[in-house]
Amino acid sequence: MAARKLTMQKAIVEALDQAMERDPRIFYMGEDVGVYGGIFGATQGLYQKYGEERIKDTPISETAFIGAAIGAAAEGMRPIVELMFVDFFGVCFDQIFNHMAKNTYMSGGSVRLPIVLMTAFGAGYNDAAQHSQSLYAIFGHVPGLKVVVPSTAYDAKGLLLKAIQDDNPVVYLFHKGLMGLGWMPSPPTAATEVPQEPYTIPFGQADIKREGTDVTIVTLGWMVHRSLEAAEKLQQEGISVEVLDLRTLVPLDREAIIRSVAKTGRLVVVDEDYRSYGLSGEVVATVVEHDPCLLKAPVQRVAVPDVPIPYSRPLENFVIPNPDRIAEAVRRTLA
Repeated sequence: MAARKLTMQKAIVEALDQAMERDPRIFYMGEDVGVYGGIFGATQGLYQKYGEERIKDTPISETAFIGAAIGAAAEGMRPIVELMFVDFFGVCFDQIFNHMAKNTYMSGGSVRLPIVLMTAFGAGYNDAAQHSQSLYAIFGHVPGLKVVVPSTAYDAKGLLLKAIQDDNPVVYLFHKGLMGLGWMPSPPTAATEVPQEPYTIPFGQADIKREGTDVTIVTLGWMVHRSLEAAEKLQQEGISVEVLDLRTLVPLDREAIIRSVAKTGRLVVVDEDYRSYGLSGEVVATVVEHDPCLLKAPVQRVAVPDVPIPYSRPLENFVIPNPDRIAEAVRRTLA
Protein backbone atom coordinates (compact mmCIF):
# COMPACT_ATOMS: atom_id res chain seq x y z
CA MET A 1 0.00 0.00 0.00
CA ALA A 2 1.24 3.48 -0.84
CA ALA A 3 2.27 5.39 2.28
CA ARG A 4 3.45 8.85 3.27
CA LYS A 5 4.44 10.35 6.57
CA LEU A 6 1.46 12.09 8.20
CA THR A 7 0.78 13.81 11.48
CA MET A 8 -1.89 12.27 13.67
CA GLN A 9 -4.23 15.14 12.84
CA LYS A 10 -3.89 14.51 9.10
CA ALA A 11 -4.35 10.76 9.61
CA ILE A 12 -7.57 11.32 11.56
CA VAL A 13 -8.98 13.65 8.90
CA GLU A 14 -8.10 11.10 6.19
CA ALA A 15 -9.82 8.29 8.10
CA LEU A 16 -12.97 10.36 8.58
CA ASP A 17 -13.00 11.39 4.92
CA GLN A 18 -12.63 7.83 3.66
CA ALA A 19 -15.32 6.53 5.99
CA MET A 20 -17.80 9.30 5.14
CA GLU A 21 -17.21 8.88 1.44
CA ARG A 22 -18.14 5.21 1.63
CA ASP A 23 -21.11 5.40 4.00
CA PRO A 24 -23.73 8.18 3.79
CA ARG A 25 -25.07 7.20 7.22
CA ILE A 26 -21.98 8.66 8.88
CA PHE A 27 -22.10 12.24 10.12
CA TYR A 28 -19.92 14.21 12.54
CA MET A 29 -21.04 16.78 15.06
CA GLY A 30 -19.63 18.84 17.90
CA GLU A 31 -18.56 22.32 18.91
CA ASP A 32 -16.56 24.22 16.25
CA VAL A 33 -16.15 21.14 14.05
CA GLY A 34 -17.69 22.74 10.94
CA VAL A 35 -16.24 25.87 9.34
CA TYR A 36 -13.46 26.02 11.94
CA GLY A 37 -12.45 22.39 11.45
CA GLY A 38 -12.26 21.52 15.14
CA ILE A 39 -9.99 23.17 17.67
CA PHE A 40 -7.53 20.30 17.24
CA GLY A 41 -8.06 20.04 13.47
CA ALA A 42 -9.85 16.68 13.53
CA THR A 43 -12.38 17.77 10.86
CA GLN A 44 -10.26 20.21 8.88
CA GLY A 45 -11.60 20.57 5.34
CA LEU A 46 -14.50 18.15 5.78
CA TYR A 47 -17.21 20.80 6.13
CA GLN A 48 -16.26 22.19 2.72
CA LYS A 49 -16.59 18.70 1.19
CA TYR A 50 -19.65 17.29 2.98
CA GLY A 51 -21.59 20.38 4.04
CA GLU A 52 -23.51 21.25 7.15
CA GLU A 53 -25.81 18.22 6.98
CA ARG A 54 -22.92 15.85 7.68
CA ILE A 55 -20.43 18.07 9.52
CA LYS A 56 -22.64 19.70 12.08
CA ASP A 57 -21.70 22.53 14.42
CA THR A 58 -23.55 22.29 17.73
CA PRO A 59 -24.38 24.67 20.56
CA ILE A 60 -22.39 24.42 23.79
CA SER A 61 -24.74 21.76 25.11
CA GLU A 62 -22.96 18.42 25.37
CA THR A 63 -25.90 16.62 26.98
CA ALA A 64 -28.12 17.61 24.05
CA PHE A 65 -25.85 16.72 21.16
CA ILE A 66 -24.52 13.48 22.65
CA GLY A 67 -28.13 12.54 23.38
CA ALA A 68 -28.97 13.37 19.77
CA ALA A 69 -26.17 11.06 18.60
CA ILE A 70 -27.59 8.22 20.71
CA GLY A 71 -31.02 8.72 19.17
CA ALA A 72 -29.62 8.90 15.65
CA ALA A 73 -27.64 5.70 16.16
CA ALA A 74 -30.70 3.90 17.49
CA GLU A 75 -32.51 4.86 14.27
CA GLY A 76 -29.84 3.49 11.94
CA MET A 77 -27.34 6.33 11.50
CA ARG A 78 -23.66 6.05 12.41
CA PRO A 79 -22.81 9.28 14.23
CA ILE A 80 -19.38 10.48 15.27
CA VAL A 81 -19.63 13.06 18.02
CA GLU A 82 -16.79 15.18 19.40
CA LEU A 83 -16.58 16.13 23.05
CA MET A 84 -14.10 18.98 22.84
CA PHE A 85 -12.13 18.02 25.98
CA VAL A 86 -12.43 14.75 27.89
CA ASP A 87 -12.68 16.85 31.06
CA PHE A 88 -16.14 17.95 29.90
CA PHE A 89 -17.63 14.46 30.19
CA GLY A 90 -18.98 15.47 33.60
CA VAL A 91 -21.64 17.71 32.07
CA CYS A 92 -23.01 14.82 29.97
CA PHE A 93 -22.21 11.94 32.32
CA ASP A 94 -25.74 10.54 32.21
CA GLN A 95 -25.90 10.35 28.41
CA ILE A 96 -22.54 8.56 28.14
CA PHE A 97 -22.65 6.17 31.09
CA ASN A 98 -26.37 5.44 31.46
CA HIS A 99 -27.57 5.58 27.85
CA MET A 100 -24.72 5.18 25.37
CA ALA A 101 -23.04 2.46 27.42
CA LYS A 102 -26.14 0.59 28.61
CA ASN A 103 -29.06 0.92 26.17
CA THR A 104 -28.04 -2.07 24.05
CA TYR A 105 -27.94 -4.22 27.17
CA MET A 106 -31.12 -2.72 28.64
CA SER A 107 -32.99 -3.41 25.38
CA GLY A 108 -31.88 -7.04 25.23
CA GLY A 109 -29.80 -6.29 22.16
CA SER A 110 -32.66 -4.87 20.10
CA VAL A 111 -31.08 -1.39 20.03
CA ARG A 112 -27.63 -1.04 18.46
CA LEU A 113 -25.59 2.10 19.05
CA PRO A 114 -22.76 2.45 16.51
CA ILE A 115 -21.41 5.71 17.93
CA VAL A 116 -17.85 7.00 18.05
CA LEU A 117 -17.32 9.53 20.83
CA MET A 118 -14.11 11.40 19.98
CA THR A 119 -12.40 13.58 22.55
CA ALA A 120 -9.07 15.26 23.24
CA PHE A 121 -7.13 14.44 26.40
CA GLY A 122 -3.85 15.11 28.14
CA ALA A 123 -1.60 17.83 29.47
CA GLY A 124 1.45 19.57 28.11
CA TYR A 125 0.29 23.05 27.20
CA ASN A 126 -0.65 24.63 30.52
CA ASP A 127 -4.41 24.68 30.24
CA ALA A 128 -5.03 23.98 33.92
CA ALA A 129 -7.08 21.44 35.84
CA GLN A 130 -10.28 21.43 33.77
CA HIS A 131 -8.66 20.98 30.34
CA SER A 132 -5.60 18.78 30.94
CA GLN A 133 -6.70 15.44 32.34
CA SER A 134 -6.58 11.99 30.78
CA LEU A 135 -9.48 10.14 32.48
CA TYR A 136 -9.60 7.22 30.04
CA ALA A 137 -9.71 4.77 32.95
CA ILE A 138 -13.12 6.13 33.95
CA PHE A 139 -14.57 5.11 30.58
CA GLY A 140 -12.81 1.76 30.81
CA HIS A 141 -14.48 1.14 34.17
CA VAL A 142 -18.01 1.26 32.70
CA PRO A 143 -19.23 -1.89 30.88
CA GLY A 144 -20.56 -1.23 27.39
CA LEU A 145 -17.88 1.15 26.11
CA LYS A 146 -14.82 0.30 24.06
CA VAL A 147 -11.90 2.66 24.73
CA VAL A 148 -9.22 3.53 22.16
CA VAL A 149 -6.04 5.61 22.69
CA PRO A 150 -3.70 5.85 19.66
CA SER A 151 -0.11 7.02 19.99
CA THR A 152 0.95 7.40 16.34
CA ALA A 153 -0.53 8.55 13.06
CA TYR A 154 -0.58 4.97 11.72
CA ASP A 155 -2.49 3.72 14.75
CA ALA A 156 -4.78 6.76 14.73
CA LYS A 157 -6.10 6.04 11.24
CA GLY A 158 -6.41 2.27 11.58
CA LEU A 159 -8.07 2.41 14.98
CA LEU A 160 -10.48 5.16 13.95
CA LEU A 161 -11.65 3.26 10.87
CA LYS A 162 -12.14 0.19 13.08
CA ALA A 163 -14.11 2.27 15.59
CA ILE A 164 -16.39 3.66 12.87
CA GLN A 165 -17.14 0.14 11.62
CA ASP A 166 -17.97 -1.16 15.11
CA ASP A 167 -21.67 -1.60 15.95
CA ASN A 168 -21.01 -0.70 19.59
CA PRO A 169 -20.16 2.64 21.21
CA VAL A 170 -16.45 3.45 21.10
CA VAL A 171 -14.70 6.23 23.03
CA TYR A 172 -11.76 7.39 20.89
CA LEU A 173 -9.29 9.61 22.77
CA PHE A 174 -6.60 11.54 20.91
CA HIS A 175 -3.81 13.33 22.76
CA LYS A 176 -3.53 17.04 21.96
CA GLY A 177 0.25 16.83 22.15
CA LEU A 178 0.45 14.12 19.47
CA MET A 179 -1.69 15.78 16.80
CA GLY A 180 1.20 17.63 15.14
CA LEU A 181 -0.37 21.07 15.41
CA GLY A 182 1.81 24.13 14.85
CA TRP A 183 0.92 25.71 18.18
CA MET A 184 1.54 22.56 20.26
CA PRO A 185 4.82 20.72 19.64
CA SER A 186 4.53 17.00 19.03
CA PRO A 187 7.26 14.34 19.44
CA PRO A 188 8.75 13.42 16.06
CA THR A 189 7.90 9.74 16.60
CA ALA A 190 4.15 10.53 16.55
CA ALA A 191 4.17 11.32 12.81
CA THR A 192 4.55 8.01 10.95
CA GLU A 193 4.15 6.37 7.57
CA VAL A 194 0.44 5.98 6.84
CA PRO A 195 -1.01 4.01 3.89
CA GLN A 196 -3.28 6.00 1.60
CA GLU A 197 -5.74 3.11 1.36
CA PRO A 198 -8.22 2.43 4.16
CA TYR A 199 -7.10 -0.17 6.73
CA THR A 200 -8.16 -1.20 10.21
CA ILE A 201 -6.31 -2.22 13.36
CA PRO A 202 -8.09 -4.80 15.54
CA PHE A 203 -9.08 -3.73 19.03
CA GLY A 204 -7.38 -5.54 21.89
CA GLN A 205 -4.05 -5.89 20.07
CA ALA A 206 -1.22 -4.13 21.86
CA ASP A 207 1.86 -3.20 19.84
CA ILE A 208 5.52 -3.60 20.80
CA LYS A 209 6.96 -0.23 19.88
CA ARG A 210 10.45 -1.29 20.97
CA GLU A 211 11.68 -4.80 21.75
CA GLY A 212 13.81 -5.46 24.81
CA THR A 213 14.89 -8.17 27.22
CA ASP A 214 15.49 -6.63 30.65
CA VAL A 215 12.39 -4.61 31.60
CA THR A 216 8.87 -4.18 30.19
CA ILE A 217 7.25 -0.74 30.09
CA VAL A 218 3.49 -0.88 29.56
CA THR A 219 2.03 2.45 28.49
CA LEU A 220 -0.11 4.32 25.95
CA GLY A 221 -0.68 7.71 24.31
CA TRP A 222 1.90 10.45 24.83
CA MET A 223 3.73 8.30 27.38
CA VAL A 224 4.72 5.87 24.62
CA HIS A 225 7.04 8.52 23.23
CA ARG A 226 8.41 9.52 26.61
CA SER A 227 9.03 5.83 27.36
CA LEU A 228 10.83 5.37 24.05
CA GLU A 229 13.03 8.34 24.90
CA ALA A 230 13.83 6.81 28.30
CA ALA A 231 14.54 3.44 26.68
CA GLU A 232 17.00 5.05 24.28
CA LYS A 233 18.91 6.62 27.16
CA LEU A 234 18.91 3.37 29.14
CA GLN A 235 20.28 1.47 26.14
CA GLN A 236 23.46 3.52 26.57
CA GLU A 237 23.71 2.05 30.09
CA GLY A 238 23.33 -1.48 28.76
CA ILE A 239 19.68 -1.80 29.82
CA SER A 240 17.34 -3.30 27.22
CA VAL A 241 13.77 -2.00 27.59
CA GLU A 242 10.67 -3.32 25.86
CA VAL A 243 7.94 -0.69 25.30
CA LEU A 244 4.44 -2.11 24.94
CA ASP A 245 1.78 0.30 23.61
CA LEU A 246 -1.67 -0.90 24.72
CA ARG A 247 -3.52 1.10 22.01
CA THR A 248 -6.90 0.07 23.50
CA LEU A 249 -7.96 -0.06 27.14
CA VAL A 250 -11.16 -1.93 26.33
CA PRO A 251 -10.55 -4.57 25.17
CA LEU A 252 -7.25 -4.81 27.06
CA ASP A 253 -4.58 -7.09 25.58
CA ARG A 254 -3.75 -8.91 28.79
CA GLU A 255 -2.00 -11.71 26.92
CA ALA A 256 0.52 -9.27 25.41
CA ILE A 257 1.25 -7.81 28.84
CA ILE A 258 1.83 -11.26 30.33
CA ARG A 259 3.99 -12.41 27.39
CA SER A 260 6.26 -9.40 27.67
CA VAL A 261 6.65 -9.61 31.46
CA ALA A 262 7.27 -13.36 31.19
CA LYS A 263 10.18 -12.52 28.88
CA THR A 264 11.72 -9.67 30.90
CA GLY A 265 10.68 -10.48 34.47
CA ARG A 266 10.27 -6.80 35.32
CA LEU A 267 7.40 -4.35 34.88
CA VAL A 268 7.11 -0.56 34.84
CA VAL A 269 3.69 0.97 34.09
CA VAL A 270 3.76 4.54 32.76
CA ASP A 271 0.43 6.36 32.76
CA GLU A 272 -0.58 9.99 32.22
CA ASP A 273 -3.76 9.39 34.18
CA TYR A 274 -3.99 9.58 37.96
CA ARG A 275 -2.15 6.88 39.89
CA SER A 276 -4.96 5.67 42.17
CA TYR A 277 -7.82 3.42 41.02
CA GLY A 278 -6.72 3.49 37.39
CA LEU A 279 -5.00 1.79 34.49
CA SER A 280 -1.66 1.25 36.22
CA GLY A 281 -3.29 -0.83 38.95
CA GLU A 282 -5.23 -2.88 36.37
CA VAL A 283 -2.04 -3.71 34.45
CA VAL A 284 -0.25 -4.77 37.64
CA ALA A 285 -3.24 -6.90 38.70
CA THR A 286 -3.24 -8.57 35.28
CA VAL A 287 0.30 -9.86 35.85
CA VAL A 288 -0.01 -10.70 39.54
CA GLU A 289 -3.31 -12.55 39.17
CA HIS A 290 -1.84 -14.60 36.33
CA ASP A 291 1.42 -15.55 38.03
CA PRO A 292 3.27 -13.35 40.55
CA CYS A 293 6.33 -15.55 40.08
CA LEU A 294 6.88 -13.92 36.68
CA LEU A 295 8.29 -10.90 38.48
CA LYS A 296 11.93 -10.77 39.50
CA ALA A 297 11.50 -7.38 41.21
CA PRO A 298 8.71 -5.21 42.60
CA VAL A 299 6.58 -3.43 40.02
CA GLN A 300 7.12 0.30 39.51
CA ARG A 301 4.35 2.75 38.59
CA VAL A 302 5.01 6.17 37.07
CA ALA A 303 1.78 8.15 36.93
CA VAL A 304 0.22 11.49 37.76
CA PRO A 305 -0.05 12.02 41.53
CA ASP A 306 -3.57 12.41 42.86
CA VAL A 307 -3.73 16.19 42.46
CA PRO A 308 -5.45 18.43 39.89
CA ILE A 309 -3.22 19.21 36.91
CA PRO A 310 -1.55 22.55 37.75
CA TYR A 311 -1.73 25.61 35.52
CA SER A 312 1.86 26.59 36.35
CA ARG A 313 4.25 25.25 33.71
CA PRO A 314 6.92 24.09 36.20
CA LEU A 315 4.29 22.38 38.34
CA GLU A 316 2.60 20.76 35.35
CA ASN A 317 5.98 19.46 34.20
CA PHE A 318 6.54 18.12 37.70
CA VAL A 319 3.37 16.01 37.87
CA ILE A 320 3.45 14.60 34.31
CA PRO A 321 5.72 11.53 33.87
CA ASN A 322 8.92 12.41 32.00
CA PRO A 323 11.77 10.35 30.54
CA ASP A 324 14.02 10.88 33.57
CA ARG A 325 11.40 9.61 36.02
CA ILE A 326 10.63 6.68 33.75
CA ALA A 327 14.32 5.78 33.45
CA GLU A 328 14.74 5.96 37.22
CA ALA A 329 11.79 3.61 37.71
CA VAL A 330 13.37 1.14 35.28
CA ARG A 331 16.66 1.30 37.20
CA ARG A 332 14.84 0.56 40.46
CA THR A 333 13.58 -2.75 39.04
CA LEU A 334 17.19 -3.71 38.36
CA ALA A 335 18.67 -2.60 41.69
